[in-house]
Amino acid sequence: MTSFLKRRQFVASAVALAVALAVALPGLALAQAKMKVAAIYTVPFEQQWAGRIHKALKAAEARGEIEYKATENVSNADYERVMREYATAGNQLIVGEAFAVEAAARKVAKDFPKTSFLMGSSGKVQAPNFSVFDNYIQEPAYLSGMIAGGMTKSNKIGLVGGFPIPEVNRLMNAFMAGARETNPKVEFSVGFINSWFDPPKAKEAAFAMIDKGADVMYAERFGVSDAAKEKGKLAIGNVINTQDKYPDTVVSSALWNMEPSIDRALKLVKDGKFAAEDYGPYSMMKHKGSELAPLGTFEKKIPADIVSRVRARESDILAGKFSVKVDDGQPKSGK
Repeated sequence: MTSFLKRRQFVASAVALAVALAVALPGLALAQAKMKVAAIYTVPFEQQWAGRIHKALKAAEARGEIEYKATENVSNADYERVMREYATAGNQLIVGEAFAVEAAARKVAKDFPKTSFLMGSSGKVQAPNFSVFDNYIQEPAYLSGMIAGGMTKSNKIGLVGGFPIPEVNRLMNAFMAGARETNPKVEFSVGFINSWFDPPKAKEAAFAMIDKGADVMYAERFGVSDAAKEKGKLAIGNVINTQDKYPDTVVSSALWNMEPSIDRALKLVKDGKFAAEDYGPYSMMKHKGSELAPLGTFEKKIPADIVSRVRARESDILAGKFSVKVDDGQPKSGK
């Protein structure tokens, strides 16, 4: 009986100590309950689109908010398996892209209703746990187009994209509309390499356009700025700012900031309020999901009147006085 009482006293003391530690060190409990997040990318981390999502998640990891794991270069055929493994492992939020694997991704989400999914997709949300997002950065793309229109001397601009899908088309169309605003004489050469990451192929496509007179290139894909640099032409970047690597080539870029979308999803998962939602609008300028990159090395090289017009248009967008048209149709070469 004495031994039994001693055991009860020991257990009681241990419980009391655990409670006291939890009260005194709330951070300890939080650390143990750190949210598990996984991401799946069909391209390498260095690719622009994946890189911006990866950056936002790594920032949350650095803040100590999440335990983050990610897999890059996942083939479409292998995507469902990787997705299921992350869900089975207890990840509370899974981020990725469903563009080429819509059916498989949505099937996994149905099989794991308690797991939250935030997927790049041009499809609709799927209740209760499948949210979608996209890089709605057509506003800064329009502004960068205004700069391109003001910088071309040949009045010929080339555009090299990955695939002619809505997510790419809308950025190209916005860029072209912006260029027309500052230069009604401009003509466009439009091409697609049918790959998300093939810098050599993009470079060759850019060379062909430059050989036909284009002196400003819209670098929707990696490789285009390299071609522009080699030929002594100019480039406009997309999604990320590469001017530090091409200080005499990249005039400006339309930047995508995934932090507003990621931070929103993390908070909702943490609060138990995550639901099927379209995160597309959180990539827009008013939510700081996108912006025109600093002009940097080209600050004094762009005509002052063009800079003034761009800044005025930028202010109008932020104030809700000007809306950039969302045109998902495939852009064509010509005026």
